Amino acid sequence: MRTPHKRIAVLSPVAWRTPPRQYGAWETVASNITEGLVARGWDVTLFASGDSVTRAHLHAVVDKGYEEDSAVDPKVVEYLHISEAFEHAAEFDLIHSHYDFMALTYSRLVGTPVLTTIHGFSSPQIMAVYRKYRDGYFVSVSDSDRVAGLNYLATVYNGIDLSLYPLRESPGDDLIFLGRIHPDKGVHLAIEVARLSGLPLLIAGIIQDEEYFRERVKPHLDNRQVRYVGPVGVTGKNELFARARALLHLNTIPERFGLVLAEANAAGVPVIAMDLGSCREVIEDGQTGFLVNSVEEAAHALQRLREIDHSACRKRVQRCFSIDTMVEAYERVYDTIFKLEAKRRS
Repeated sequence: MRTPHKRIAVLSPVAWRTPPRQYGAWETVASNITEGLVARGWDVTLFASGDSVTRAHLHAVVDKGYEEDSAVDPKVVEYLHISEAFEHAAEFDLIHSHYDFMALTYSRLVGTPVLTTIHGFSSPQIMAVYRKYRDGYFVSVSDSDRVAGLNYLATVYNGIDLSLYPLRESPGDDLIFLGRIHPDKGVHLAIEVARLSGLPLLIAGIIQDEEYFRERVKPHLDNRQVRYVGPVGVTGKNELFARARALLHLNTIPERFGLVLAEANAAGVPVIAMDLGSCREVIEDGQTGFLVNSVEEAAHALQRLREIDHSACRKRVQRCFSIDTMVEAYERVYDTIFKLEAKRRS
């Protein structure tokens, strides 16, 4: 559904490089959308850090992501970056923003329509901005992560590059956790499951809450049953998937989407996840993993892993969470916006 001669600006965050070397879910999605659009013939400019890697036109005023450059002030970098995109708004037919509430505050200052993909609501305080700009164009990344009153045009599930995650041939022996080391992600619950089951657990991810890591995770690290391997990129993820019996994703708050769930399933790894938020949308209970409500249920689910067809896990990701599926859905959203804008101007 490519619309000829339309120019798209993709506004990526600048916490990390686009795509990120390790952690950076929003940058990953912005990259996948950008590269998917370019592959389908769109004229795309990516606003991202200067070290980003893309086949689109790269426009950068920030050399590196602020999480990778301690010499810069994050707020200064963010507003230099966002303002740059909007100062060039007239060059584009649509700005596709992945910059949460901050970019919304520029949206009425330009004539170019702005589509915001909401990757999650980080706090109740930011809702004042969403309420003010509720008549803009919005996409949710799951049906569960929505709030009433916003002008949602669609839910578009995040898509991953399946070529990065080959299907493993046989299950491993370990339990794995991949994600931010933060109470929201339930690392301490994964440790409890490992202790209940007697199975080894490998933990990977950035430490986002130092106190939580020090008090709830580090005391259990023994380099035998429970190990922390640090942040990992794609290569590191695949090494973990090759060793995985299952991915534990025992989130303590409703999940917004959960890229790692799709990545694990792409590699044929079953996922055991708390039945909160989007987990029910990403994981097909009993087919690509199990949805649970407690540590005890998670430990019991480990005994049912033989019921999971690993190739079926990957096929569901191909069908529902591939880059092509995501980009085709965004093309439909773009087409809707172009038609609404043409009607508004007529």
